[in-house]
Amino acid sequence: WRATGRDLFELVCRTIGLRETWYFGLQYEDSKGFISWLKLDKKVQDQSIQKNHQTASFMFLAKFYPEEVAEELVQEVTQHSFFLQVKQAILSMDVYCPPEASVLLASYAVQAKFGDFDEDTYKPGMLASEDLLPQRVIDQYQMTLEMWEERIRVWYADHRGMSRDEAEMEYLKIAQDLDMYGVNYFPIQNKKETELWLGVTALGLNIYEKENKLQPKTTFTWSEIRHISFDDKKFIIKPVDKNAPNFVFFSQKVRMNKLILDLCMGNHDLFMRRRKPDSMELQQMKAAAKEEKQRRQVQRNRLAREKQLREEAERDRANMEQRLLQYQEEIRLANEALVSFACGYIRYCRVAEEEARLLSQKASEAEQEITRLRLTAMRKDEEKVSLERKTREAELLTARLVEESEKRAAEANKLKDELLKARAAEKQAKEKLLDFLSRTTSYAGSNTASPISSVTTLYPPPLSPGYGPELSILDSEASNSPDFNLNSYDLIAHGDADQLSLEIEKERYLSSLVDYLEKSKHLQNQLRELRSEIAVLKVGDKHSDYDQLHEEQVKLGENKYSTLKKSKSGSTKSRVAFFEEL
Repeated sequence: WRATGRDLFELVCRTIGLRETWYFGLQYEDSKGFISWLKLDKKVQDQSIQKNHQTASFMFLAKFYPEEVAEELVQEVTQHSFFLQVKQAILSMDVYCPPEASVLLASYAVQAKFGDFDEDTYKPGMLASEDLLPQRVIDQYQMTLEMWEERIRVWYADHRGMSRDEAEMEYLKIAQDLDMYGVNYFPIQNKKETELWLGVTALGLNIYEKENKLQPKTTFTWSEIRHISFDDKKFIIKPVDKNAPNFVFFSQKVRMNKLILDLCMGNHDLFMRRRKPDSMELQQMKAAAKEEKQRRQVQRNRLAREKQLREEAERDRANMEQRLLQYQEEIRLANEALVSFACGYIRYCRVAEEEARLLSQKASEAEQEITRLRLTAMRKDEEKVSLERKTREAELLTARLVEESEKRAAEANKLKDELLKARAAEKQAKEKLLDFLSRTTSYAGSNTASPISSVTTLYPPPLSPGYGPELSILDSEASNSPDFNLNSYDLIAHGDADQLSLEIEKERYLSSLVDYLEKSKHLQNQLRELRSEIAVLKVGDKHSDYDQLHEEQVKLGENKYSTLKKSKSGSTKSRVAFFEEL
């Protein structure tokens, strides 16, 4: 208790290894319930600290914020402290964060805590127990925790290879672009007693309307402010521009003015320090941090290389195991095929033996048939000889018959001649007879009847038809010419199939997140897609004023920096006059 606030603060900083002490302080709740910061130059017991059983509670928090986290925060412990505080401010809804940005920040928080995404160890529901999203975001949409987890997991998988400090730095880079980041709000009134908000930031003082903490109406940078003081509840700010009037507002409590003055002095001091050459201590810290980062990068590269080699070895082992299983399966199939072939071969041998037996039987039958045919041929030869003999005999008989036929033909001709001669003689005899009869009739007279002897003409018996056997030898030759079928074959040329190669373009999402809204179009597209995807699941009555203001800001294409640029436009005098008219 007798130690000064500086002693206690330095003890805490030494304990956690923090050297960038100018951003932090010890916050406590005083005896009247107001939030205060421990004064370093006063003893702890002299400050109105609320005691609970002779113990006092302090919170080690960031009192001032850097303008650019990536350039100003040197130590990893400093980055981690800011990460924890900003994350808590977003989850407790002290800092407004759009739903789509909340999912992205949650993915970086998961990367910082669990490391690279691993499908083998990841289990559905693993992130459900983590405090990752503001309750306001969860209540605004008809989505289960599993649905939120799936959307976080998609982006979490894209952060592979990112270390904890890199993930925390990316978290801070995105968080510093939130409108309420790094702003200490105090309720004030102007001379017209209009209720407003005063925002103390690393760049200056912002003035907000009562219902809008996102978009400042006007801004006064530290470079424009020459003097700050307060008298009771009246707070007076003198600008550098002597032509501009003093900037005056009124607070609710004197203690609040003391806190405002303390924050203004600290932020102004850091604002001026950033615009001066770095001190020797800061240069040494940056050099040491750079060396440490390089060393860690080398170590990280080595670990990444070892991890890659291990993964390749595991893949090779998995491939070998797969090939082993494949070979075992092939061997099993080959054995089954061999057994099947053996069974088939046995059946084939049996069939072959049966066929051989049948063939042998057929061969025996064929031999018997050949023997029979030979005997038949022998008999046919004998018959042929006999037939030839009979043929010769028939030829001799035919010759004799021909000779006899010729003789009989000659005899027939002779008989024919004789017959002709006989018929001529008969005719002459008839003529003589008729002549004789006619003479006799005329001589005898008409009363004398003389019997007429009837002469019967005797024709010689007809010649028996001489027969001449006509022998005709008909030779027929039949020649069977085999028919040839001509087949025409079409030659089909089988061309080689074209080989198609597919290039798989692998894009690493969120690899170049330098600026959440200004410098990364890819990130903006992702956030826009997520925003449109979950818009249909939004619950209408859960729509807050900040959500409506943010949507209007998005529709106008504005962000934190464009709004600040507008609020700083104009002269100091015109902005003071604008403040007075609010």
